[in-house]
Amino acid sequence: MTTPRTPTTAEELRGVGLRVTAARVALLETVRGGDHLGVEAIASGVRDRVGHISLQAVYEALHALTAAGLIRRLEPPGSPARFEGRVGDNHHHLVCRTCGVVVDVDCAVGHAPCLTASDDRGFAIDEAEVIYWGLCPACSTSSSS
Repeated sequence: MTTPRTPTTAEELRGVGLRVTAARVALLETVRGGDHLGVEAIASGVRDRVGHISLQAVYEALHALTAAGLIRRLEPPGSPARFEGRVGDNHHHLVCRTCGVVVDVDCAVGHAPCLTASDDRGFAIDEAEVIYWGLCPACSTSSSS
């Protein structure tokens, strides 16, 4: 019995109808290799892989990859946008109020939308975005000392 082959990044891009470019491949791999990265960190990671790329090109590629469902945009209120490669599941986020670190947390229910609206007003709800706010362990320890 053979193990199914994981598609390459280029094959994933083609599979969602996007043109394959070195910058898009590098960007997708940078986001997936990072941890809730901001645009500047993503641009730096792409530049490390392919050389020069404009910030505008990074924004355009992020938009295309998000729209295609290959990456997810997270924008906690009061914070710049961050991007992650974990898509297609029903997970949420913890955000530290002090240092801004963001970590994934699985849905307690295990299925979408994870929460039931008190009044759906006729909407067919298929997703709920939850952000838990607090202090990370490092900030919690430093604030109590």
